[in-house]
Amino acid sequence: MPSLLRLLTVIAVLAAAVYGSLYALAHFVQPKPREISVTIPPDKFFKER
Repeated sequence: MPSLLRLLTVIAVLAAAVYGSLYALAHFVQPKPREISVTIPPDKFFKER
């Protein structure tokens, strides 16, 4: 039983670390807005039959 509790504790600590890092990335990192232009070839507009 102690090894099961140790395993669950390690899994809980890893999950908390992942959750904390995702929270920090979502709240403290601001993306830089920029213009994006993508050229699409004309043959993509026509359906093939």
